[in-house]
Parts: sequence; C-alpha cells; structure tokens
Amino acid sequence: MKLLKKRTKQLWLLAALAMVTLPTSGCNLLGWTWQTAWTGALFFGTTPLIPVTPYFSQEIEDTYWEEERYKKVPILDPVEGENAPLFCLDPPQPDEVMRALPDDTAGGFPFLAETSRNNVRIVVEPMVDRIDECRFFPQVGPARLHHCHYKCTVYFDEFKRSSWPVPFTAKDQVEEVVYIDHDHLIRCAGPVVD
Repeated sequence: MKLLKKRTKQLWLLAALAMVTLPTSGCNLLGWTWQTAWTGALFFGTTPLIPVTPYFSQEIEDTYWEEERYKKVPILDPVEGENAPLFCLDPPQPDEVMRALPDDTAGGFPFLAETSRNNVRIVVEPMVDRIDECRFFPQVGPARLHHCHYKCTVYFDEFKRSSWPVPFTAKDQVEEVVYIDHDHLIRCAGPVVD
C-alpha cells in the first residue's frame, strides 16, 4: 500500500510538470497533427487518418496470403483414361512449411532477446495418398476426395542472442516436424455411386 501511494504521488507530480512545461515550450506538434488530419478528412470525406503500426499491417497481409494460397480446397475436373494421374502432384512448398512452424522467432527485442533460424533444411515425405469413392458434396456436386498428407521435417540451427545485460549467444540444432494436408476434390465424370 505504501508503494502504491508513492507511485501515485510520482505520477501526479509528473502530470503537473507536463502540464506546466509543455504549453510554455513552444512545441505545438500535437495540435498541428490533429488539425492536419481533420483538414484532410474533410477534404477526402473520410475519417481522420489513423496510424497503423507495421506489425498489424504485416499480420493482415499474412492472413490474406495464407487465405489465398493455402486455405482453399481446389475442385479439379476429372481426367479420364489409363494415363490419368491418381497420385499427389503438389508437395508443400518451403514457404508453406515455414509458415506452418511455430513462430518462436517473433516477439524478440533487438539486442536484448533475438532468435533466428539458420541453415534450414526441409525434408518432405508423403504419408497418405488415397482417393475416396464418388459421393455428393454440397455446393460442389458429385466428386471424389483425394487425400494427400505429408510429413515435413525441418532441421535448422537456432541462434539465441543477447547483448545486454549479459552478452551471450546460444546455438542449438533443432528438428521440428509439421504435418500438412493437401486434400482436394475431383469431380466425377459418371453417375454418383452410393
């Protein structure tokens, strides 16, 4: 309780000093910024400009990138004949494998706690490759589900560095396993089989 009273006094003193010194310093940055934003908003007919940190804009871009490339199930047309490929043709790309890994490198502070991955090697092994019988899927129609499951093993050197308060570098050889599914639908050419 004593510490709380002390902190409260310090905050009140800091607020009083700011209220006394800022108006007399000649700095009018905050008023100029709001005035410019309001004028621009009236001109363009929008809300005032709201600054967005690069972290959130990168997060939005990553979400759209993954949605566009990896979150949709393709529906392929049937390929008939004896040379029709009935095996998985598209193994996971390195970008997809690295995005599927847990992100242990994010959130570090420069020079205080940095984590990086070096010498990355990816081994992709197919685990499941089978095609189900033809059945009816809503919003698709009669189709067969082609199961493609991959086991992706990622080998890398993980470096953990800090420069302050005690400088150190730790190197560790890490092996991570990620399972990725590339299931897709293939339309049936003939009648639906029960």
